[in-house]
Amino acid sequence: MDTTLETPLLRTLVAVSETGSFTRAAAQVHRTQSAVSMQIKRLEQTVGKPLLERDRRHARLTREGEALVEYARRILNLHEEALAAVSEPEITGRVRIGTPDDYAAGFLPQVLSDFAETHPNVEVDMRCETSAKIFRAFEQGEVDVALLTSGPWLKGGEIIRREPIVWATSVRHMVHERDPLPLAVFEPGCLFRESALAAFDKSRRPYRIAYSSESTTGLVTAALAGLAVTVLARSSVPAGLRELSPDEGFPVLRSVDIALLRPPPGRSRVADRLADHIAQRVPMGAAKAA
Repeated sequence: MDTTLETPLLRTLVAVSETGSFTRAAAQVHRTQSAVSMQIKRLEQTVGKPLLERDRRHARLTREGEALVEYARRILNLHEEALAAVSEPEITGRVRIGTPDDYAAGFLPQVLSDFAETHPNVEVDMRCETSAKIFRAFEQGEVDVALLTSGPWLKGGEIIRREPIVWATSVRHMVHERDPLPLAVFEPGCLFRESALAAFDKSRRPYRIAYSSESTTGLVTAALAGLAVTVLARSSVPAGLRELSPDEGFPVLRSVDIALLRPPPGRSRVADRLADHIAQRVPMGAAKAA
């Protein structure tokens, strides 16, 4: 039996575990769905254990799969670190990235931590504002790399993630049962706000905007205090808040696409490296909360 754990197979396992789907994993690793299935089969043959439980819509890790995927992430991180150290040990400089604060707090910390390990001599400056402001900053050359919510105003961009929008309320309060419902939402022009208000306008449920903020922190603070229900990216729902379901009167909201904007070719080698790292490491989609 071949006992070599090949990095392409490990990368595919990680992609399946993060997306919960062979189809979405195939898009993330740039292979066909059948190729992904073959890679997982080869990896299972290598370790001699089933790693995934499959049904028509989802793929879930077995106990052995959960154990292996943690090792896989560590192996892949070390693999990238080794390549960077040997091939381009001299890469240094400063790169500016712009993104909304919910993405900065949700799925980016581990991605940027991995980048820091493989590029210890690169200084990363982060700017957190609304997607519209980040887009303008990118166009004006004030940030080198942008990660933002895709919308009709966005020109270009590489879609690297689909993020569900969810209703969130305090686990300690019953504010979600009030009538009219108090809402804490982003400022006008945000797709999260528009999706939430459109859903209630359609269902004709009474609501009032109790709090409006440009930052996720402001919305989370209001929700944690039991003052309002808020609308967040699923990956940024913190401890102390829980997701509300259709059974509780909260309709399923749309998902949004998250786009990566890169600098023009040849402008910044450091920015190119960070953009490549983000495109490879950001999970394609967020799993549904339990």
